[in-house]
This record gives sequence, structure tokens and C-alpha cells, in this order.
Amino acid sequence: MKVGCVVVYGNKDIFESFAELRKNGFDNCQLICWDAEKDYTDAEAEKINKAKAEYGIEITTLWAGWSGPKTWDFYDGHETLGLLPTAYRAKRVEELIKGAEFAVKIGVDSITTHAGFIPENPHSNEYHGLIAALRAVATKAKELGIQFRFESGQETPITLLRAIQDIGTDNLGINLDPANLLVYGKANPCDALMTIGKYVRGVHAKDGKYPTDGKLLGEETPLGEGLVNFQRLIPLLKECGYNGPLTIEREIEGEQQIIDILKGKKLLEEIIAGC
Repeated sequence: MKVGCVVVYGNKDIFESFAELRKNGFDNCQLICWDAEKDYTDAEAEKINKAKAEYGIEITTLWAGWSGPKTWDFYDGHETLGLLPTAYRAKRVEELIKGAEFAVKIGVDSITTHAGFIPENPHSNEYHGLIAALRAVATKAKELGIQFRFESGQETPITLLRAIQDIGTDNLGINLDPANLLVYGKANPCDALMTIGKYVRGVHAKDGKYPTDGKLLGEETPLGEGLVNFQRLIPLLKECGYNGPLTIEREIEGEQQIIDILKGKKLLEEIIAGC
């Protein structure tokens, strides 16, 4: 395993972002793109490919976002996130397909996204509509020769497993975000691997705590200060056959973000060395 870091495209020039990665000791990242109209152009692909070559950075997945409102909580989140809301679904399917096409242009073998709050009831119309939309994206990704990965956390592990089985394409995987499983109150991440471990194709190294309010998500924390037991999680990932990158994500901004990322990098490398 090696340690990487997320890069949000458009926050700064991609050459500057990759230079900063190298300065901080990283050679890989997940590239997060939210603006399909602005980001997924041939000119942007050419720029990214030049920056990859210049700094020797591997992009391990394209984290493909979508347009429209986004409220990260337990109430409005159901109405705004992922492909679940029917008001935004068709456009977001198109955007994810554009993301898959763009991933090919920049030499990346997968796209990753939040599907939204996948319904627990497999007989509901909501569930069937969401599965059909996700199957459309997964099928197009398969035609392009790449994987489609679910960012974990907004649903229980068994619900995610059921969705993968019901979509039925053979190019599906999971980007395990252990903190999301906690902050959404869905599972202990170590236990979750018993259900979804065989599908893990990427990992967000992120920490957090369970929610204590019925409307608000739990707290995201620096690595080592939340309830994710990385000392146990990393060996369990290896037992599941995962040997890919651990991609640090710290969802704050400013100088403290870099401080927390570098502390997290040191912690993860120490755990990996001891496995």
C-alpha cells in the first residue's frame, strides 16, 4: 500500500497542485471534478496529462461530481445528493458519463461518485429508478473499459452490496470511506469489510465520529482523532486482497488542512510499515 491525497480540480492550477503533492511526498492522488461543462474538455485533459508527466503523479481514480444543489445532512441530503433525486437524475447521469469519457482521456481506469442515499427497500420505486440510472452509467463505463466505483457511507454496507448485485455489471467497485460510514451512522468500517470487502478498489483515509443529532452528520476529524481504527482496518483491507492506495481526504481548508494531512501521512506510513 502507498499513501496518496485528494486533489480538487479547479481549486488551483493543476501544475501547482501536483507540485505541492510532490513537495509533500505524494506520488498519487484521486482527482475530484465537480464541473462537467468546464472540466471535461480536451484542453483540460491535455493540461492534466502534461502535469501528470511533468511531476510523475498517478491519478488513481477520477472522483466525478455532479451539478445542482448539495446538502450534506440527513434531511435535505435525500433530496439533493447523487442520482436519487429524480429532478436532477437525467442531467447527472449525463455528467457521470462525460466523466467516464474524460477519465479515458487522462488515462484513468475508473470513476467514483456518491450515488446518493440508496434506499433500503429493494421493492420501492425509488430503489428501482436509482438502480436503472446507476446501471446506465456503469454500462457506459464498461463500454469504455473502466470501472464505476461507489463512494461508501450514505447507505448501510448490505444495501450497497445489494445495489451492486442488482446493477449486475462486472465493472463495479467501492471506494471505501471509513469516516463516511461513521459520520452517516451506517456502520463500523472494520465490520463493514465483512460485507463489502471484496469490492473495495479504493480507500479514502479519513476519520470521523458517529452523529449525535438526528439531522446533522457526525464530525470529521484529523486522522487518528476519530473512531476509525486504522491499526485494525489496514490489515483487514490486506486480508480482503486490497493493496492499493490510501488516499487522504481532509475536508477543511487552509494551513491546518496541510498540517493534518502530513500528520495523517506519517501515521498511515507507520501502520503500513508495521503490517
